[in-house]
Amino acid sequence: MTKIPLRSARWFEPDDLRAFGHRSRIMQMGYAKEDWAGKPVIAILNTWSDINPCHAHFRDRVEQVKRGVLQAGGFPIELPALSLAEPFVKPSTMLYRNMLAMEVEELLRSHPVDGVVLMGGCDKTTPGLLMGAISMDLPAIYLPAGPMLRGNLRGEVLGSGSDSWKYWDDRRAGKIDDREWQSVEAGIARSYGHCMTMGTASTMTATTEALGMTLSGASSIPAADSNHIRMSAACGRRIVEMVKEDLKPSDILNRASFENAIAVAMAMGCSTNAIIHLIAEARRAGHDIGLDDFDIASRKVPVIANIRPSGDHYLMEDFYYAGGLPALMGQMKDLLELSARTVSGKTLGEDIDGAEVWNDDVIRPLENPLYKEGALAVLRGNLAPDGCVIKPSACAKKFLVHEGPALVFDSYAQMKDRIDDPDLEVSENTILVMRGAGPLGGPGMPEWGMLPIPQKLLKQGVRDMLRISDARMSGTSYGACILHVAPESHIGGPLALVKTGDRIAVDVPERKISLLVSDEELALRRAGLVEPRPHYQRGYGWMFARHISQANEGCDFDFLETGFGANPDEPAIL
Repeated sequence: MTKIPLRSARWFEPDDLRAFGHRSRIMQMGYAKEDWAGKPVIAILNTWSDINPCHAHFRDRVEQVKRGVLQAGGFPIELPALSLAEPFVKPSTMLYRNMLAMEVEELLRSHPVDGVVLMGGCDKTTPGLLMGAISMDLPAIYLPAGPMLRGNLRGEVLGSGSDSWKYWDDRRAGKIDDREWQSVEAGIARSYGHCMTMGTASTMTATTEALGMTLSGASSIPAADSNHIRMSAACGRRIVEMVKEDLKPSDILNRASFENAIAVAMAMGCSTNAIIHLIAEARRAGHDIGLDDFDIASRKVPVIANIRPSGDHYLMEDFYYAGGLPALMGQMKDLLELSARTVSGKTLGEDIDGAEVWNDDVIRPLENPLYKEGALAVLRGNLAPDGCVIKPSACAKKFLVHEGPALVFDSYAQMKDRIDDPDLEVSENTILVMRGAGPLGGPGMPEWGMLPIPQKLLKQGVRDMLRISDARMSGTSYGACILHVAPESHIGGPLALVKTGDRIAVDVPERKISLLVSDEELALRRAGLVEPRPHYQRGYGWMFARHISQANEGCDFDFLETGFGANPDEPAIL
């Protein structure tokens, strides 16, 4: 194998004053020449923080990564990165995904590193880390945080998010008391790790494995399992070898890789957020993936992972015991491009060869799917000219073809103020519409799209109804929620024109959504629109508002996409 020149050598090897400064300062920290000289310098980008429960174990796991790097003859350096704790960051972590991507790219560009281990897992950390690493294009491997253990309520299994919504509705309907609600609160999250339902975190780590950017099977290992410790060390060993092989994201990620990731997402019963993030990742890699690619996959790939919320019982811990992602991909290998490369240095086909399913109710065969089409469907029509998304695998089937009157809310705050009014004029056939929650309107496109069922209907036993918004929703959510309406209402998308009482027709099998109002009337309403006040007058939010793309384009900044311009040269060291 030809020896690859180390990028870090530019900082350490020259016989000049600047390199003297680099060497003396690294010796200041107690290192000797034997620690770094001639060795690959491996950055470990750690998104641990005191307020991110999904990554609470990363303070320990980073030491295992370092152990692996040292075992393989590398020199590890830990670099902290934006943590993006999904439960706590407001108004939405989506507002800051691109900030993390920018930080990753510039951390790698500006430091003396030859390769990188990306430590993430909580929803937006996965795409943020990947997007930055793709743009920088140094050898990179992703270390997923892993799902938390199953929740527990007096012997009953609880699932992240999904049971939060369920028991919250029961409380609002008067079916449970405060004591039981507090028991749910104490039992639903029992360990470190990300949500153990098929939410956005599990979806994005699985698609990252399907892309070829993790070790085989890594995304399925529960965070608290000792195998996760061993996997962390293995990531450290493997990245050193990747540097020696000069195996970069650009060598791994082609269009087939992203088509594999989309197919796996559909088979997993994925989060709707997969669409936004995979489009953004693909465009960073120079591949024009769009909504149609997801809908094509949805038509041919069934849901075979019986995991909540698309499934009705099992969680990610069960999925791991059943064989994990390699077993699922083995079940659907005829739908994948097995020649795609992975960080292992092998092909996807080689990585999953011999993988077995240990519970075929958790990981179904293709001929016995949970849902005969993929998890998501893309709808278009005069209400969403650039598309919108629904998760038919997780909603009441009677709403897949539906027509009803709209009940419109101009904001989440307005909806929250009115939704439990006993005099609210609403029925099960009403279509709840909320606007002002897109990338610009939110701001940051918060996960508000699973609008709560009005309290008066909950008390009648209603647990699902059609809801439409330009928001996102948590991947742990469920129900007949139409999301990501594009263009969003904040920039004058048709959602801004809907009035309470307008009839809306939805036909998921035909992929149609229609506002049943004449073009003439809509033109009159458009003429009366008032431009909304901007959320930000300065700072990051001001920049965000001027450069963010719409949901159907991945919500990336225009100046960060590969097509915007060439990457800068390596930094001058003078």
